[in-house]
Amino acid sequence: MTATPRNCLLIGAPVDSGQRRPGCLMGPAAYRTAGLAQALESLGHRVTDLGDVAATAVPATCPNPAVHHLPETLGWTAALAETGAEAARRGLPIFLGGDHSLSLGSVAGVAAAARAQGRPLFVLWLDAHSDFHTTASTQTGNLHGTPVAYLAGRSMPEFPPFPAVVPPENICLFGIRSVDAAEHAALLENEIAINDMRVLDEHGVVKPLKAFLDRVHAADGLLHVSLDVDFLDPMIAPAVGTTVPGGATFREAHLVMELLHDSGLVSSLDLVELNPFLDERGRTAHLMVDLVASLMGRKVFDRPTRSYRGQA
Repeated sequence: MTATPRNCLLIGAPVDSGQRRPGCLMGPAAYRTAGLAQALESLGHRVTDLGDVAATAVPATCPNPAVHHLPETLGWTAALAETGAEAARRGLPIFLGGDHSLSLGSVAGVAAAARAQGRPLFVLWLDAHSDFHTTASTQTGNLHGTPVAYLAGRSMPEFPPFPAVVPPENICLFGIRSVDAAEHAALLENEIAINDMRVLDEHGVVKPLKAFLDRVHAADGLLHVSLDVDFLDPMIAPAVGTTVPGGATFREAHLVMELLHDSGLVSSLDLVELNPFLDERGRTAHLMVDLVASLMGRKVFDRPTRSYRGQA
């Protein structure tokens, strides 16, 4: 049992419009099948599954011809922002994705809720990519590469103004190892904390993460965590269409989650880029559920042991 029960609100976000490889829309169902709600309840948390959000496309165009599925992504952004803001007032929203473009809406929603509480929002971005493109700079046109730029207040005229821009110094990119040239140049002009895999190799995960969490605590901030499957090494988490070698190991990922739990600061969570079509018998979905359990209080000696070869 956890010492501090939380009111967890599961929000399905079957978003597939932010990239070109289909399958992420099945993510919410995979998390439910892998037992996310049951894992949280076993730790003493209250769980309400709000079902899957529905969205209506918003007519729009973009001067950059590479950008695709803009109307659908705008629809998801509006719907998830509304749902997220309401859920953040009731408890801890957990957004079940869905590709990372869902964070255009999820972070907008929790940012609006933080502003209403008069508290600063901080964002921990656990990802192989910086996602700091704008609609103008992206060459692939994949809008799952734009959420950090949007929440940091970079120009995205096709989208509604972000409700409460997150100051760059309140954003921490953690575990990144794939950054495009345009993103790199823009990041150099901002005060975003960048902890790429070299930083983690040299210092481990504890020192840089605790430094960021100390800043959140000192500011009495709320912390949104956005966990992308590709934060993890593809050897342990194959179910993602954007694999980048050299990601977090099983133990590093669990340590990050345990440190987040110990901090008591997490107020909302994204689980993104799970593509069950690419998974191996639910291996990645189960790992992501186990990571959420660690974030929510499961200790090492509580963790079940699974044999994927022998699992029926």
